[in-house]
Amino acid sequence: MAGLAACSRVENGGGTEGGTSTLEQLREQGFVRIGLANEIPFGFIDDSGEPAGQSPAVAAAVFEELGVPEVQASPVAWDGLIPGLQANRFDVIAAGMFITPERCEQVAFSEPTATSPEAFLVKEGNPEDISHFTSFVDNSDLKLAVLNGSVEQTYAEHFGIPEDQLELISNQTAGYELLESGRVDAVSMLSVSHTYLLLDRGGPFEVTEAFFPEIDGKEQRGWGGLAMRQEDTELLAEVNRVIGEFKESNRLLELGEEWGFTEADLPDDTTTAELCEG
Repeated sequence: MAGLAACSRVENGGGTEGGTSTLEQLREQGFVRIGLANEIPFGFIDDSGEPAGQSPAVAAAVFEELGVPEVQASPVAWDGLIPGLQANRFDVIAAGMFITPERCEQVAFSEPTATSPEAFLVKEGNPEDISHFTSFVDNSDLKLAVLNGSVEQTYAEHFGIPEDQLELISNQTAGYELLESGRVDAVSMLSVSHTYLLLDRGGPFEVTEAFFPEIDGKEQRGWGGLAMRQEDTELLAEVNRVIGEFKESNRLLELGEEWGFTEADLPDDTTTAELCEG
């Protein structure tokens, strides 16, 4: 993967220029711009300024197969990913974003590429015995940090955590720092995100037991994928074709293993169409 760089490509609202498709433009210029939210290990910029993580790795491999050899990454706040894509600031969201009906109304998702259960990052020993979103409903003294616009925010609201017990954050590091300073009692993200953050930064913290929340008796097993603009239908079809080949050849697993993803985190038979329906 190539490192961070600026892009001067100008597109109209349809994602094409002079009748040339987005995929053709990407091949001509030799690079694709991805948006990520600096969440380890889904998508972040490493110490050398390179895009890293499971989702950028998948994106880079997919686009290499499609004749686009270089990846240029733009780190933005989580809630800026979809607006940034819609404003043509990048071509693809490569951040492990979960496919939900609400997001499907705004962007076009590839077929799923990975999943991970939820967990909380808490102080070592888990002194407040935090295990679920309901832990914060049961104890009004507790505060939880969640990414603004994330599925975890949706879960927190569904299970009834009051607004004054939530700290909305723009990135993973902000949550870590709030926990470190004692301003929150836990950070809610995917289990693999917490695990890799601790490997990277350490600290007197631990990751609670992983779980998939249940809503109306149904386990909420979220799936992440790459996201594109809705008008980029040819690009989406080609990306899905390559992802399908990667699933068949086991390449998808190989791309995720470096970042802690296992066979249990690989897509099952759930389709993006099903996830968009809810």
